Amino acid sequence: EQPEATPQPAPRRIFQERQRITRLPLYLQGYLSVRHSRWQEFRAYWTELRGTMLFFYDDKKAPTYSQKLDVSALTSATDICPDENGSARFILMLSNGELELKANDCECAKEWKGFILTVTKLSVPPDESLLPEQLTRMHEVLEKEKKRISVNDCSSASLNRKSPPSSTLTTMPACFYAVSRQKAIEMLEQNPSWGNLILRPRSDSKNYAITIRHELDAPSLKHYRVISEGKSYIIELERRVILPSLQDVVNYFVTQTRGNLKPFVIQT
Repeated sequence: EQPEATPQPAPRRIFQERQRITRLPLYLQGYLSVRHSRWQEFRAYWTELRGTMLFFYDDKKAPTYSQKLDVSALTSATDICPDENGSARFILMLSNGELELKANDCECAKEWKGFILTVTKLSVPPDESLLPEQLTRMHEVLEKEKKRISVNDCSSASLNRKSPPSSTLTTMPACFYAVSRQKAIEMLEQNPSWGNLILRPRSDSKNYAITIRHELDAPSLKHYRVISEGKSYIIELERRVILPSLQDVVNYFVTQTRGNLKPFVIQT
């Protein structure tokens, strides 16, 4: 059962604290029930969509989130499925698993699905069942997200192979490119013979990410966070891997996959 049918926004001071912590623009908020594939029951959260991140709060007035989920690697979303009790659910198909979301009703579920698709696909979904007001807001959010990405890309463009965002002036790996996540995906998809692993800056311009493209039964894209901490780099896996250099990070992925991953190097 959902806690509230018409949730109200958090008090201003809480909103400001969340803004400070997340450092991302707020696009949509309200109660959602969430079920991971490993969970048996739904759990209700006050949920915020900020950028391409979902932040889950145990309470509407909690200043800090209890969980967060990056949905930028969304591959697809299922159709809205109404329940007997009037609520509606849909599933987000992510590269690293599935997340089932349940809203108060079909209209609310369609809105959440529409906004998530807008920020992840950078286009407003062609859903004729969406209301004109919802479509207008999605177009506004689309322009804000494009602008946010553009600003982040401009910030990361100052990064190059000889000046990483850390204080160490080490040579960057040959597969490092100061590009966005989407551009990295396009590079891997369009030039598979050049390699299938790209090291790139994250949008915060302080840390990094590894984007890989597997071609087994079907092409599969994955993204891994690489955190710069002091003179070390941390790969955020189930068990964190700490390495002394970015080249060691690249080598780790190559050796762990027995050469199935190859650094992406542009051929001239």
